[in-house]
Formats: sequence, C-alpha cells, structure tokens
Amino acid sequence: MVPEKKISDFVSRLRAAAGANLESVILFGSAVAGDFHLEFSNVNLFCVVRDSSFAALQTLAPAVKSWASQKQPLPLFMTREEIERSVDVFAIELIDMQQHHRVLFGEDVLQGLSIPLNLHRVQVEYELREKLALLRQHLLLALGSDSRMRELLVRSVSSFATLFRHALMVLGYSAPVGKREAVEALAQHIGFDPSGVLHVLDIRERKADRKKFDVADVFARYLAALEQVTAAVDKMLDSGAASSS
Repeated sequence: MVPEKKISDFVSRLRAAAGANLESVILFGSAVAGDFHLEFSNVNLFCVVRDSSFAALQTLAPAVKSWASQKQPLPLFMTREEIERSVDVFAIELIDMQQHHRVLFGEDVLQGLSIPLNLHRVQVEYELREKLALLRQHLLLALGSDSRMRELLVRSVSSFATLFRHALMVLGYSAPVGKREAVEALAQHIGFDPSGVLHVLDIRERKADRKKFDVADVFARYLAALEQVTAAVDKMLDSGAASSS
C-alpha cells in the first residue's frame, strides 16, 4: 500500500534539484513501521540539507510543489546541526524516527543521535495534555454532527496511540510497535477501559463499519480513556520524580 514509486520519483527530482546540497532523505513513520493505511496515513519524509538559505530553498521548491500536488504532506527540511540541536524539543519525533526509518538517499543521520530521556518525559506529558485540550475544543464544534465526530475520532487516534506508546517508555515498560498493542499494554499497566480507543482503531483499519456504531457512546469512552491516561501518567511521573529527588 505504500506508494513506493511516487516516493522514488520525488527523491529523484529532489536530488536533481538540490545537487550537492542534499545530504540525506529518510522515510519514517507508518510507511516504515508497518501500519500504513492509504486513506489515513501520511508518507513522512525527512530531508537533510547542507544549506537552508532562501536561495537554496528556492531550488527545491518545484520538486516539493510537485510532491504536494499529489496530496502528500510536505517533507521536513533541516540541517545536520539543527537536528543535533533539536533533540531537546523533538524528543518524541526523533525517537520514533530512530526506531523506524529507512534511508532513501545519503547518510543515516539519525544513527547515534543521543536524545535525553528526561526531556522525552516532559514532551510526553505536554503532548498528552495539549492534544486532549485540542480534542475537547474540536469536539465542541463537532457535537450534533455524527459525521464530524467520526472524522475527529479517526483523525486523532493515531496521535494518541503514539503517545500511549511513548507513555509506556517513560514509565519503564516495553513499548510495542503496533498502535493496538501499545493501547492494550498501557491499559494493562495503568488500568483504564481501552474499548473506545480500540473501536476507533477498528474503524480506521476497516475492521468495523465506520457508519454503523453509536458515535456518542464511542466518543464518551474514547475521551474518558484519554483523560484517565493523561491523569495517570502525570501522577505516576510526578511521584517517580519526587521519590528520586
């Protein structure tokens, strides 16, 4: 299901446009982790350049615009120095990329990158609370429309499942690669009802009919699970920090 030819064509166009300025192109995310779904998943590309000046970016624009015209998310562009200096703010993203990536061109710039785990913990707490707050905002706008609530569930579940996997890491547990397995493992360790989240994953993976379920009921269980996870992780991490200080 991963659009390999489109990816290969983009890399070729980017190499031709960038020349020696292009240091590396890396595929990461679900396309590498094994849970890619054509309808919902993104093709995530990370491009490392030596020069990120305005003039240098101008030469890359045609290739990137062509990629975007195929309804693909824009690639990330950074220099090697920026990567090394970003480990304190992109801990979750860089850990995911380190664990699941494929080098399409150039050097593996993620290999050996040192990511401070204490900063990873802070980002996990922050992301859980931020995404929960945003979900509530969007839910208030979607209430009264089953289709909008369904869309909100399906679009948000991948991010929360990823955060559940990272919550397992910071709590010292083994973190499965699969989204469903991560949700089930975290539910077992901290104790919450995962049925709402698992139901949404079923819909996303086409294991359940996305129109034949009680949207309000599933959303209520989904939201309750997210709130319980956020609160439990926050309390457990604070307790751990207090005991170790």
